[in-house]
Amino acid sequence: QVQLVESGGGLVQAGGSLRLSCEASGSIFNIDVMGWYRQAPGKQRELVARFTRGGTTNYADSLKGRFTISRNNARNTVYLQMNSLKPEDTAVYYCNLNQGGYNYWGQGTQVTVSS
Repeated sequence: QVQLVESGGGLVQAGGSLRLSCEASGSIFNIDVMGWYRQAPGKQRELVARFTRGGTTNYADSLKGRFTISRNNARNTVYLQMNSLKPEDTAVYYCNLNQGGYNYWGQGTQVTVSS
């Protein structure tokens, strides 16, 4: 029904930056929530940032100021600008979309931050 494809992950040094992209395709009718989560090995998946209906943004408090979420509604695409990256940011970053009560996930893109 809906497919999410993430891109932009990779290996960076501490203090560096990455920009992740997520494009949604398929049966896009009315997006309720779209954003980013991340999961490191042995840890629970956690919210990074997301848009809710009306354009309200939610950020993890610990990431606010370093990470910025943006979107291009015409392209059904959401971005995550990650600055001042730290080794603890290393994780698989997943795009998430909620529409009509259905929750969709991308396959994830690996972000590795070296010290």
